[in-house]
Amino acid sequence: MVTIKDIARHSQVSTATVSRILNNDPSLSVSEETRKRVLAIVDELDYKPLRKKSVKVKKQEEAYNIGVIMLNDETIDPYFQSIRLGAEDACNQYPLRIVSTMIVGKSQITADSLSGLDGLIVIGDVDIADLKEIYAHNNNIIAVDYLPKDTNVDVVISDFEGATELVISYLLELGHTDIAYIGGKGEIFGVSKFKTSDKEDTRKSTFEKTMKEKGLYNPEKVLIGEWSTASGYTLTKQLIEMNDLPSAIVVGSDPTAMGVLRALHEADIRVPEDVSIFSYDDIEAAAYMNPPLSTVKVYGDEMGKTAVKLLYDRLKGRTIPLKVILPAELVIRDSVKAKTC
Repeated sequence: MVTIKDIARHSQVSTATVSRILNNDPSLSVSEETRKRVLAIVDELDYKPLRKKSVKVKKQEEAYNIGVIMLNDETIDPYFQSIRLGAEDACNQYPLRIVSTMIVGKSQITADSLSGLDGLIVIGDVDIADLKEIYAHNNNIIAVDYLPKDTNVDVVISDFEGATELVISYLLELGHTDIAYIGGKGEIFGVSKFKTSDKEDTRKSTFEKTMKEKGLYNPEKVLIGEWSTASGYTLTKQLIEMNDLPSAIVVGSDPTAMGVLRALHEADIRVPEDVSIFSYDDIEAAAYMNPPLSTVKVYGDEMGKTAVKLLYDRLKGRTIPLKVILPAELVIRDSVKAKTC
């Protein structure tokens, strides 16, 4: 293929001169004889200039307005804050704008307040069927940390079932057979009818199932209250009053475990020498408790990010519902040790 260098060599001029002649540069100062000689050689060698690649201008994609509905107050449980922050971070990578963040029971969640939203990320045990009664103009709803009965929505959950099995297996390996469970009630909350209904919490149900399979289940040592530090404290006091203290306690969340540790400390019960404690969530404070808390690490930020990815995919046309189960892993710290005889 003939190049400008070939023309320059035959014309005995520089490649820059050839280029400027071919582009009809009006500022070029050469004799008419030189110009004619270069153009004659262009014809003689049958030079074909390369076509310039057209530069495609990327069209700015229109941003979608989305809303976040949260059941739990993140000041009580930072786990839910990590989900929200993960969603906000992911929105910076997509043409999505969170224009409204609503808390069930504190915000006015109505058909009017949801009408301008292209999609919703719903965090916590919110009744999706009830929500659809006031948000019916599309099916762009992502349920996070809750598996609804409605199978036509996308879901992002953590593998609490697998994690609970791992926790019990780990405690059994350390010689613990007398294991209690302290957690919160499973409830589903409506947003339009303000009704609640009971649900089975996966951590509790898996604990009971696994302990029954091992022949170690004691219903008196499964204590359920609210999802709060105060409830953890109260339930632990009740457990202590039974005068039959287990060698290990599985606690449904790190904030609840704070209350558990406080009650044990007040009763001069040592952790982990007298009782081992294993919890869930791995909030930042877990590593700084006394003692540092062994816990199940739940990737809240990744749950939020995954929810945004699924929602964007929905907005771009996907109709098949997806369920994403993120793994959870054990974080071993000083609140657990082998049972001594």
